[in-house]
Amino acid sequence: MNKPLLSVRDLVVQFPTRKGTLTAVDRISFDLAKGEVLGVVGESGAGKSMTGAAIIGLIEPPGRIAGGTIHLDGDRIDNLTQDELLKVRGRRIGTIFQDPLTSLNPIYTIAEQLVETIRRHTDLTQQQARDRAIGLLDEVGIPAASRRIDDYPHQFSGGMRQRVVIALALCAEPELVIADEPTTALDVSVQAQIIDVLKRMCEDHGTSVILVTHDMGVIAEAADRVAVMYAGRIAEIGPVRDVVKDAKHPYTSGLMGSIPTLSQNDDRLTQIPGSMPRLTEIPAGCAFNPRCPKVFDACHKIQPETVDVNGREVACLLYNKEHAK
Repeated sequence: MNKPLLSVRDLVVQFPTRKGTLTAVDRISFDLAKGEVLGVVGESGAGKSMTGAAIIGLIEPPGRIAGGTIHLDGDRIDNLTQDELLKVRGRRIGTIFQDPLTSLNPIYTIAEQLVETIRRHTDLTQQQARDRAIGLLDEVGIPAASRRIDDYPHQFSGGMRQRVVIALALCAEPELVIADEPTTALDVSVQAQIIDVLKRMCEDHGTSVILVTHDMGVIAEAADRVAVMYAGRIAEIGPVRDVVKDAKHPYTSGLMGSIPTLSQNDDRLTQIPGSMPRLTEIPAGCAFNPRCPKVFDACHKIQPETVDVNGREVACLLYNKEHAK
């Protein structure tokens, strides 16, 4: 196996509070190959966005990375200073956020923002940077890019602004892009266009992508592998096709069963009872045990470790020979 571009090992993100320390990400590990799209899916509060923020060094104090390591192409990046992180952020890791207006400054033109970013991370002249910016806008599907580059963010539609943000993320030709809910605020037809842009980005630039979303439809369309998160841990990770067709973890099965299909004859979709616990109320043992249809005694006492199940990593005691019924 080739060396992964990104390697995360036993990552822990914690937030100290007056009521104690809350663990938002609890010892997760995964690898990301060059040019691969890894989808990260789960309910709100599962730790998806927090994982992305930890990788790029955007955990807001008093939150902190309390354990584990993050390596980017062999270089450890979780222990860098803020000055060192600034050199990594944008140059080696790009970001695409849910709301493009959080990434674009409303008082500067698109040209000013793209050119500044390109010149900060390259040795290009002003004109060369502008030419590259126009090329990027054209690449992500902005019509009449050479004319529209001098417009302001508010002069673009939501879908077009998100394309500009993708161009902004690609300015320095990063090795990794973290896309946090990049299609959530867009209508379905525009979502499909943005997904297509992300896929072409991987193919044309060899860029790896972590695609954070709660939409399995987006994951199925865009990702190569999917990591299913629950209460700060990875419940299951594997190739998208395998996970969708034959989920191993009971939580993943519930998620897949809640997706309507054209061939479905049932009157009701599968429903997972209850809701994900708050960080202050995570139960002992497996965090999913209060909602799990296959729960047994050991699930209330033992936190499952990840095991290999037919080439997939699954954190469930059903697959642990020592504890399975």
